[in-house]
Amino acid sequence: MKANYSISCSLVLFCLLAAPRASLTQTPPPVMPHQENPAAIKVTVGLVVLHATAESRKGVLVSGLDKDNFQVFEDGVAQRIEVFSHEDIPVTVGLVVDGSGSMRPKRSDVNSAALTFVESSNANDEMFLVNFNERVTFGLPEGVPFTSRAAPLQLALALSPTAGETALYDAIAAALDHLKKGSRDKKVLIVISDGGDNASSHTLKEIMGLAVESNAVIYIIGLFDESDIDRNPGVLQSLARATGGEAYLPKTVSAIVPLCAQIAHDIRNQYTIAYTPTNTIQDGGYRSIVVKAKSPGHDSLVVRTRPGYYAPAPRPQPSPLAIQPRNQLSKQK
Repeated sequence: MKANYSISCSLVLFCLLAAPRASLTQTPPPVMPHQENPAAIKVTVGLVVLHATAESRKGVLVSGLDKDNFQVFEDGVAQRIEVFSHEDIPVTVGLVVDGSGSMRPKRSDVNSAALTFVESSNANDEMFLVNFNERVTFGLPEGVPFTSRAAPLQLALALSPTAGETALYDAIAAALDHLKKGSRDKKVLIVISDGGDNASSHTLKEIMGLAVESNAVIYIIGLFDESDIDRNPGVLQSLARATGGEAYLPKTVSAIVPLCAQIAHDIRNQYTIAYTPTNTIQDGGYRSIVVKAKSPGHDSLVVRTRPGYYAPAPRPQPSPLAIQPRNQLSKQK
């Protein structure tokens, strides 16, 4: 019986890998001449890029805003918005799913929620899966870093074991590193876990630093049990907010399916805003960001985006010896 199950899984995996992979190499649809191209943001040196969600005070997403509806402040100083877009642009997405032993009774609902997110996303998104317990593994087959198809992700979720402890920080670090290999300018992580970290080599401070430097938006769904001594929802909320994302703490496992659909909708309705800072000093310091928005019918809106970034560090000065002419160096010898 066990041999038949192994053969069946191998056949399914072979069929998926043998299927056409046109979707893996799809490029975003061309941008019309009258639109500002979000892809151009990457090649402009010095721009600070923000992915912002605008909501009413009741938490309803507000679309249809333009550049004049927004104001950006860095360390309290108004900035000029140079790039603005409100398009459903493709993103690079990492699904980071807890596979520790305590997740076993919840895993079916988690898999359904993750697939709901995939099916609600842009067809040109590139996605990957990170499974973790005390070890961190990538779910897609070797040689397939990303996919835009649901079937390989569904198989990867189904074959993931649930046992062991929780190396949450190590999993996030691995996922942030893998995001760098993605071809989309916008990067997102969706983290689903039911416990605090108890097995990582990375620290929370390290993960916070990596997350802020990555410019990725992190959404976290925490399925905590009241009896879990390792649970720390405040940590997850801080991590999500530091990147412009959200942390959700549903009371029931069944609530995560609509939450994943909501997150996909949130990502597809964000505004892309970019500016060149008026403060050009490269001191490696932290710069705080506040984005405000107003529109007819709303006295003010709630704008969610990353709250700041680290400026470039100062360049090391060359030593006097290094800048002497070559013939002077020869004489000294």
